[in-house]
Order: sequence, then C-alpha cells, then structure tokens
Amino acid sequence: MDTHTLAAAQEIDFSLLALFARASLTVKIVMLMLAVASFWSWSIIIRKFITFRAARREAATFDRAFWSGEPLDELFDAIGPAPEGASEKIFAAGMLEWRRSHRQDGELIAGAQARIDRSMDVAIAKESEHLTSGLPFVATVGSTAPFIGLFGTVWGIKVAFEEIAISQNTSLAVVAPGISEALMATGLGLLAAIPAVIFYNKLSTDGDRIISGYEAFADEFATILSRQLDTE
Repeated sequence: MDTHTLAAAQEIDFSLLALFARASLTVKIVMLMLAVASFWSWSIIIRKFITFRAARREAATFDRAFWSGEPLDELFDAIGPAPEGASEKIFAAGMLEWRRSHRQDGELIAGAQARIDRSMDVAIAKESEHLTSGLPFVATVGSTAPFIGLFGTVWGIKVAFEEIAISQNTSLAVVAPGISEALMATGLGLLAAIPAVIFYNKLSTDGDRIISGYEAFADEFATILSRQLDTE
C-alpha cells in the first residue's frame, strides 16, 4: 500500500455517527428501523419483567390468604367483585358465579360447576393475554432483524460498488468506507435480534409458569366448590 493511499484511509472517520451519515438513504432507513425496533423490544422486555415480578408477588400474597383458613365468602367480600390482582380476579370470577348459581331459596341452579369452571377459564384467558401482550413483537424482532440488517448490507455494498465503478478507483480509501457503512447494518440487525431472542425465550417460559399457576389454582378452587356442591 502506497503512502498516499494509507494517509487517505487514516483521514476517514469510521465512527458510528460518521458511518451513518455517509450511508445511502436506503441503508439509513434500515438502520433507523433496526434502532427503533431494538428500543421498542427493550421497552417491552423491561415492562414484562416488572409485570411478571408483580404477578408472582400478587399470586403469593393471595395464595397465603386463600389457604389461611378464612371462609371463602369472607375473603370474597374483602377483595370485592372487581379486584386488581390476577389471582384475585380468577377467584372472584368463580365466587361470583357460585353466588349467582344459588336461587333465592338457597337451591342451586343446574350446571353450576360447568359455569364456574367456564368463568374462571375466561378470567385466566384474559390474564394470559395481558401477560403475553407485546411478546410476539419481541419474537418478530428476533427473527427478522438479522435479515433486515442483511438487506441493508447488500444494498450498501451495491452502492459502494457503483461508486467504485464511477470513480474507477479500487483503493482502500474508496472501498473501505462503503463496505463499513454496509456492514454496520448487519451489526445493528444482530444487536437487535440477539437480546430479543434470548429474552423472548426467558419471558415466554416465565409467562407459562405464571399461567400454569393460575390454572392450578383454578383447578384446586373448582375442586373445593365441587365438594361443596355435592353436600348441598
């Protein structure tokens, strides 16, 4: 490499901002898309960690109250028909249907057990939807970001080769900036995708465990009510 070429290459700014500024419009759009997708997925990830932690804490608190020996009617009166916590909502759905299944004379309406189970299943489905909201976007970022970045790289290399053909100069000072700008798009794609894939798997597993806990509680509660129904 001659001294003139080496000096020209050393004068080129290869900082991230400089690479972005020199990139073509298409590559800039790709980079911005990846940056926004990464920021959005991180916001969902952080929010889900907070939500799951609160859900586990609420479930543990309610579980202690439920198994404390306090009469279920008194517990239901204490939390009310429209509670805040997910476990409380499932319990309230079952208890509300339990009370609605009694006539004024105290007799049960036929099919009470099926209606109670269905009410709690609906409550679990709503809580499951709330817990998993946003995760499909994180999964989409994890699966598509590398390909979006690759598209930006391919387009950037195409533009770089066009500039080389126009200038008819294949020196490092001409080739390096264009290739660097193009590869930056792939780097951003991987930077967005890798955390998204890792945390999607983590959050999906945690969400499934929480939902399984809700379903287990609903089954236990339904069993208790079933015993009560058999005695009436």
